Amino acid sequence: MINHVFLGTNDIEKSRAFYNATMSALGYGEGHELPHGTAFANADGAVVVAKPANGEAACVSNGATLGLKAPSYDAVDAWHAAGLAAGGSDDGAPGFRAQSPGNMYGAYLRDPDGNKICAFTPNVGER
Repeated sequence: MINHVFLGTNDIEKSRAFYNATMSALGYGEGHELPHGTAFANADGAVVVAKPANGEAACVSNGATLGLKAPSYDAVDAWHAAGLAAGGSDDGAPGFRAQSPGNMYGAYLRDPDGNKICAFTPNVGER
């Protein structure tokens, strides 16, 4: 259903370092560098983090969250740690989320521009 997601950034290099670290932790590898940002793509779709096309400053969308698939609990933990080490901020430590369908295991971060992102994997048993 979704072809791609575009998140704005005001600092391409900080954004690139953050997303290369977090996307690699989930097994997606490093992104493709673009003149105005970075793109991560596979057969399931794409995530682009770049300067807005209209030339205005990027700003955070209230209520929006980019949710990424993680292959395991350990990948969620690694993703969260990589994001913190690469300039992100904690917005929800790794753990089971009772409010999610199936009590999935996930974590939340804010990227260097303040965008809210998360990584989740299905609950396959106790940790």
